[in-house]
Amino acid sequence: MNVPSLPASLSEPVSAEGVVAAGAYVDGRRVANIAISEASSWRAKPGHVVWIGLHEPDMALLGAVQKQFDLHELAIEDANNAHQRPKIEQYGEALFIVARTAQLIEGRIVFGETHIFIGDGYLVSVRHGASTSYTAVRERCESCPRALARGEDYILYAILDFIVDNYSPVLESIHEEVEEIEDYVLATAITKAQIERLYMLRRDLLRLRNAIGPLVEVCRRLEHDELSMVRPTMRPLFRDVTDHVRNIQERIDSMREVLAFAFEASLLVGQAQETAVSKKLASWLAILAVPTAVAGIYGMNFKYIPELQWEYSYFVVMGMMALTCAGLYWRFRRVGWL
Repeated sequence: MNVPSLPASLSEPVSAEGVVAAGAYVDGRRVANIAISEASSWRAKPGHVVWIGLHEPDMALLGAVQKQFDLHELAIEDANNAHQRPKIEQYGEALFIVARTAQLIEGRIVFGETHIFIGDGYLVSVRHGASTSYTAVRERCESCPRALARGEDYILYAILDFIVDNYSPVLESIHEEVEEIEDYVLATAITKAQIERLYMLRRDLLRLRNAIGPLVEVCRRLEHDELSMVRPTMRPLFRDVTDHVRNIQERIDSMREVLAFAFEASLLVGQAQETAVSKKLASWLAILAVPTAVAGIYGMNFKYIPELQWEYSYFVVMGMMALTCAGLYWRFRRVGWL
């Protein structure tokens, strides 16, 4: 099929509020930027695929998209609420897929959602919250028309693969911080603020694991279930996404174990330091107890205390106190208390 070249005027993104991009494709090449109201007519043309990207659309825009592709009301309601866990649902000949996205903002993992409608000749993605723009996905797909020519199920794979790939920068940033904390905690006891940071990192990693865990089931169904909109030749690609998600899960589990070790190690180091301080205090108290006891005895107001009238008694008593204290000090140093 001869594909007309894209006019220069069509290279600009659609300006409608909430619409990031909306294009019609033939044989993997974009032939037109389209309005939402034209989507159904372009989709009906033989060999055409409509790819629409939305960002936090209002209900009016979702209603217009629903009308163009006859989308199920429950799926539209889910896409509008934007508080869904990852899942895949089939409505007739169409699929509705939810995936969670993640970004690291000011040291905390912030989550977003992507809702995907896919059916014969169309794919609509809806982004909510923290999420990297899918413009890079569209550009990468358009740079390889042969791959994009596979159809809407390839676009679905490209988006899911992009979502999973974007978990890696989040984990890399956390991994660097975890390594710094691990090196520091082995050298000295960490502060209360650092302990709180350890706890927050472990909690964020658990939230991330819970967010991406159901995505394994989503990809498993795309790989194994007999879904009419997913061709058998695409199933190995979804298996690759599944493997990638499981690898991310293993990395999360590994980092959570390291954080748990760092937390326990910090407690052990703190306890060891407290024990060392206690030993030093006990040693000095034992040393000071000798002169205190002798001075206390000779400070009592009794007339007949031995050696009170002896000329050298002061020097003998002071010498005995000094020798006893020196002996105790030497003993405590030898056993490592001082």
